[in-house]
Amino acid sequence: MGVVVAVPLFVVALAVTLFAAATFARRLDRLGAKFGLSEVSIGLLTALAADGPEVSSALVALIKGAHDASVGVIVGSNSFNLAAMIGVSVLVAGAVRVVRKTLLLEGTVGLAVTTIVIALLLGWVPAAAAVAMLACVLAPYLVLVLGGYDRACRLGLRRLAGLVLERDSADAEAHHGRHKIEEFATHRQLALMAGDVVLIVGGSFGMVQAALTLGSRWGLAPGLVGALILGPLTSLPNALTGVRLGLARRGAALLTETLNSNTINLVAGVALPSLFVALSARSARDQLDLALLAAASVATLGLLGARGGMRRPGAAIIVALYGAFIAATLR
Repeated sequence: MGVVVAVPLFVVALAVTLFAAATFARRLDRLGAKFGLSEVSIGLLTALAADGPEVSSALVALIKGAHDASVGVIVGSNSFNLAAMIGVSVLVAGAVRVVRKTLLLEGTVGLAVTTIVIALLLGWVPAAAAVAMLACVLAPYLVLVLGGYDRACRLGLRRLAGLVLERDSADAEAHHGRHKIEEFATHRQLALMAGDVVLIVGGSFGMVQAALTLGSRWGLAPGLVGALILGPLTSLPNALTGVRLGLARRGAALLTETLNSNTINLVAGVALPSLFVALSARSARDQLDLALLAAASVATLGLLGARGGMRRPGAAIIVALYGAFIAATLR
């Protein structure tokens, strides 16, 4: 494939992928409002919707044998998410606040998943053990988030639910109230969402093919193409959604979507594929990238936990850490 073909292919494929991901997320948000889901549940499902481009691009790169590009997409996307979704949201909105229980729940799970997958990429933990540990972390989390306080109590998780969940459904009612509930056929929305998924996967395939071709022609390493080109560009739907949530002062949904987006990337893009293909990040540059991702994750949660939430000076730190990530990747 020549440059004359690769450049327009990349632009068109990127546009198709981002449009389909944004449409999918909007449809999912409407379904969430219709069925009265909580803010945390909405954040989780929106992250799942908006993560299609990142995960699809990473898997397509993996299938094509570009392992470094595949890992680069995930690490670059996660670093970009923290800076763009939370950092930029705070810079625009002035401050983002998250209730303590949501911060404790989402922060604990997000840091645990990030730590486990980093250990996997560094070769400290076998793939099967890493997946088992992730299951132990995510299974109770999903019960808490999707089942709610009452169901968690019925399953014997009363003490844990009391620590991290509200007893009432005020956040669900607030989300419900912020949306004009429209009458629409659920089955039609689901059919349209299936079409969006097809476009996301097809667009990701064309985008990865074009990006790897251009990177090879211009002398760019596959890992750099993944971390600094595919990762950030495929995360644009998440970034736009994050700013929208920040401006709406929906801190719980913003944090949940950001951390769950990163969790979905790490599990679907690294941990599960590692059961079949050896993935690693053992070069000095890759290790520094992982260290900066971990530092940004910890700093984000710490700054959100400050009294009054995260404000613009804290957001500037998160954005600066992403700048350090770019510099480290370009070394």
